[in-house]
Amino acid sequence: MVGLGNPGPAYAGNRHNIGAVVLDELAARADVKLSPGKGKRARTLIGEGRLAGRRVVLARPTSYMNESGGPVRGLLDYHSVPATDLVVLHDELDIPFGTVRLKRGGGEGGHNGLRSVTRSTGTKDYLRVRVGIGRPPGRQDPADFVLKDFSGSERKELDLLVAEAADATEELLALGLEAAQNVVHPRT
Repeated sequence: MVGLGNPGPAYAGNRHNIGAVVLDELAARADVKLSPGKGKRARTLIGEGRLAGRRVVLARPTSYMNESGGPVRGLLDYHSVPATDLVVLHDELDIPFGTVRLKRGGGEGGHNGLRSVTRSTGTKDYLRVRVGIGRPPGRQDPADFVLKDFSGSERKELDLLVAEAADATEELLALGLEAAQNVVHPRT
């Protein structure tokens, strides 16, 4: 399970980092401390534990978003996990702020983190927890929008969104994709 984001405090409140924030919430729920990885797990903060009754590896790449694929490939190789069992938590421009959606595969929609993961794994057929951040207002460039912090009104709802995305991730683990979609999609 990988939460995408950019490293360092300058990016911590950015919309693009919501995947990493949700991963941190899941780590807290599982009482897992994320520590720097070594060897094939380098360039990640990583921890292992149990969520929804399943053993999980939680990881947050410490590389920039557009270089996330290398650390993800290293994790999959080290743990002998097929890409089809990978769960990527990420921001999604194409769904409204506050909405969470689950899916397997599909396009990257201009998301450089997903593009990097797809390129490194050789497949688009991995699970995704898509956390809606909405479209930029007016003519604002989407690349600039994702690298800006959440607005004041969005920050008021952010804890709830993170909790809902973490809940959706646990539903995915417990029920499988289709059953989890039936639970998660109607509520957000």
